[in-house]
Amino acid sequence: MLKKFVTLAAGAIALVSTVANAQVSAPKYSNEFLNIGVGGRALGMGNVQSAIVSDATAGFWNPAGLTDLKHKYNIVGMHSELFAGSVKNDYLSFATPLDTSSALAVSVIRVGVDDIVDTRRLYNASGQIQYDSIQFFSVADYALLVSYARKSNLLPGLKLGANTKIIYRHVGSFATCWGFGFDAGAQLERRRWKFGLVAKDITTTFNAWSINTEELREVYLATDNDLPKNSVEITMPRLIFGVGRDFKMGEKFTALVATDLDFTFDGKRNVLLRSGLVSVDPHIGAEIGYGGIVFLRGGINNIQEFEKLEGGKSWKVQPNFGVGAAMGGLNLDLALSKVADNSNVSSVIVSLGYKFDK
Repeated sequence: MLKKFVTLAAGAIALVSTVANAQVSAPKYSNEFLNIGVGGRALGMGNVQSAIVSDATAGFWNPAGLTDLKHKYNIVGMHSELFAGSVKNDYLSFATPLDTSSALAVSVIRVGVDDIVDTRRLYNASGQIQYDSIQFFSVADYALLVSYARKSNLLPGLKLGANTKIIYRHVGSFATCWGFGFDAGAQLERRRWKFGLVAKDITTTFNAWSINTEELREVYLATDNDLPKNSVEITMPRLIFGVGRDFKMGEKFTALVATDLDFTFDGKRNVLLRSGLVSVDPHIGAEIGYGGIVFLRGGINNIQEFEKLEGGKSWKVQPNFGVGAAMGGLNLDLALSKVADNSNVSSVIVSLGYKFDK
């Protein structure tokens, strides 16, 4: 049974690799805001979730995990501030089982920078400063995910899921973008072993940009640049393969160790394993629990090579830490993550979940 699942994963990687090779004009890091991650538990574990997620955040990480919901109504909300608070990352999800074999979830994500100063009209025709002419605008990315999952009869312990996602992005009144795509996922359990496979943007996600040239004309003419044109941006498929295993340590303590491998096909990236065809970015996470009430988490991701000022090269990783508490259907998860290597400020992620039946 396990061999069939591994064969399926290998076949999917080969298929996406073939498709990606034909789409060489696709930009790198398209819709990258959807790869920041959601949920204090996940971010505290270095974004390791594809094989182990089983709550309402599964609609984002791996929709197949929705079939493990234990309560009728499941709500998760998250707020985090990145890069010293300049970027706000917010998330809200609602998930519910439809019957004993299937589940549905709806998730909303917003990543944005607000109150950006627009000083294009700061000076009047006489060259005098007019502070009352200063305006403010926001740059924000939104995503709506509708997820469905079902237990499969093909293999014992196999669960399948899929997402439909609608993307809206705007840069003040200067540009807007609409996108549409699909994700698919699978999970397989074998005793204490868990396996996950997620194909994001499986059919490629098309993002249509509409540019308000009238708002930009004055600036571009002054800088002697060509005005941007309406365009279509393609988000290439990404595959995530994960493995996890849980342990019992006495009557009260539990442990969970998991890893994810991200396969991208949009060109060589600065990750641990890379080539012009495929790049592989590993994540490793762990969680220790006591009595199903208190949890301590840690993980590493974003393994990158960089050039040192004194010469030569070195490697750096992004460390992540988190704690969680669960009681009476209420879950509070906190995570600490240093997203930017050149920043001295770590990002604090707070997520709150509530599960109930009536």
